[in-house]
Amino acid sequence: MAHGSSCGHDHHNHGVAGHALAAELAAAEARCTAAEQRLTAPRRRVLELLLEAGQPVKAYDLISTFGGEGPPAKPPTVYRALDFLEKQGFAHRIESLNAYVACRKEADGHAAAFLICDCCGATREIEPKASAEIIAAGAAAGYALTGVTIEAHGLCADCKAG
Repeated sequence: MAHGSSCGHDHHNHGVAGHALAAELAAAEARCTAAEQRLTAPRRRVLELLLEAGQPVKAYDLISTFGGEGPPAKPPTVYRALDFLEKQGFAHRIESLNAYVACRKEADGHAAAFLICDCCGATREIEPKASAEIIAAGAAAGYALTGVTIEAHGLCADCKAG
């Protein structure tokens, strides 16, 4: 995902590679097996791309890089994979960016809050304490909430210092 380059400093990548990437994918495979789900090749490839990116990625960027040196994936393939990854807790959609980011937390159905750098695009997932209050308020209003996602924009420490 492209971000402003007017910051005047190097932008950093917090993606996963090598043995760490292999371990993340193996853990995802194990979680799917335990949940009686299949991490098919397209689902695995989309998760791999999200983990490697380490920042939010738009679906069409995933489509174009899906095939590597070969042809890009068909949009339905990537969108179906993203839908599966979201439902299984492997990815989150960041609405304000219209992008997706890998979720490396193992808790099922956890609330998600994102700190999003508007300069470099670094995104950090944190556990929001306010989510319990939101869920309780929803219940009091008669809602059965299935998820809470909070997005906060600003500058990361590196961009703020840069």
